[in-house]
Amino acid sequence: MSRRADRLFQIVQVLRGRRLTTAALLAQRLGVSERTVYRDIQALSLSGVPVEGEAGIGYRLRADFDVPPLMFTALEVEALVAGLRLLSWGGGALAAAADPALEKLMAALPPPRRLAAQQSRVFAPEYVNRAQVREAFDVVHGALGAQKLLLLDYCDAEQRITERVVQPLGLFFWGNAWLLAAWCTTRTDYRSFRLDRCRAISMLDDRFHETPDRSLNGFLRAVRAGGV
Repeated sequence: MSRRADRLFQIVQVLRGRRLTTAALLAQRLGVSERTVYRDIQALSLSGVPVEGEAGIGYRLRADFDVPPLMFTALEVEALVAGLRLLSWGGGALAAAADPALEKLMAALPPPRRLAAQQSRVFAPEYVNRAQVREAFDVVHGALGAQKLLLLDYCDAEQRITERVVQPLGLFFWGNAWLLAAWCTTRTDYRSFRLDRCRAISMLDDRFHETPDRSLNGFLRAVRAGGV
């Protein structure tokens, strides 16, 4: 019964976050058969949850339905705590926001979940992230939000120094270093840059807009193809 109750709760959470959801998608997400999903949808409807739709098309919650505040499982809480702790590896602004965010999370949890979160043994101690990298992270993070070009004074693995103007597309933590995914206007191609190899980095006034051939998805496709 507890598993079914959890499953019904998960269905509501999925439906509240999507416009139309098929039984096949719900079955994949929950690890059950589509027949089980149909039975669960019927159970939700009989209990008064206004699920709209039909088999073969998809389901959604009526727009005016007020769902009680969501609650996390113990593992989900621990995942959130670990994720917030990992922000100490990022820039100063996000790292500073992590502590109050964690406090708000703890305050919203019921006592048993709060105790479990406080007892989490998953940590992310930061050993190698120098102040220079933190500052670079903050500049890149700001440029990503504002969609502004960046000017890099970059030293590559062969100690070659170049000046690059790039369109920032994303930040990735890879191994033990932060990487900037970008479209390099100097090379007219996708490139990645290690923040710890940026001798200087500054945000320019010029803005840019992502296009299909200069986008984060395009960068990821190039990585999968071995071109970056």
